[in-house]
Amino acid sequence: MKRVQVVDHPILKRDLSVLRQTETPYGLFRSTLRNISSIMAYEVFRTLRLKQIEIDTPLEVTTGHLVDENVIVVPILRAGLGMVDGFVHFLPEARVGHLGMYRDEHTHEPVDYYSKLPSGIESATVIVVDPMLATGGSACGAIRHLKKVGARTIKLVTLVSAPEGITNVHSVHPDVDIITAVIDRELDENAYIRPGLGDAGDRIFGTS
Repeated sequence: MKRVQVVDHPILKRDLSVLRQTETPYGLFRSTLRNISSIMAYEVFRTLRLKQIEIDTPLEVTTGHLVDENVIVVPILRAGLGMVDGFVHFLPEARVGHLGMYRDEHTHEPVDYYSKLPSGIESATVIVVDPMLATGGSACGAIRHLKKVGARTIKLVTLVSAPEGITNVHSVHPDVDIITAVIDRELDENAYIRPGLGDAGDRIFGTS
């Protein structure tokens, strides 16, 4: 698939197995999600633009580097919150916006209920994070909202994706890169990813 990257890493695969298991308790689910998100962030940040600076070592002056890119991480509430720490761990200067969206259980369409975004989004690299890409409805809604307020460079980072969700996102937003840990088999009749890992938000926060 064009503009789709599946991150291949043995630790990621191991930890994804922990997330999939029904008996994994909430605390372990949250910490494992944070670890996996760090691996995803490491891959996403490979393309960060750098600038050279002059630095002093104990022995001489040499060339160093600083990140020369405005990065905004935008979790889709509420499950996306579980991925934020993994990204700001590597890039503390990244700013964080929030988009509140949920999927209507009957229509499976996204409902937008909250938005708080940093300034300067027009010139930023915006990284949208959400553990699950199922129908793609919430992701499409979030990307549409971000473009409406001026975002030009958007990447979507997920952990578990359905083929249908990837297709739907790229049918509307072909310019958005999707980075995911795994592409699962399919969506079922209730629009849940199979084999999936259940409702990520419920498993992060201990709700049902």
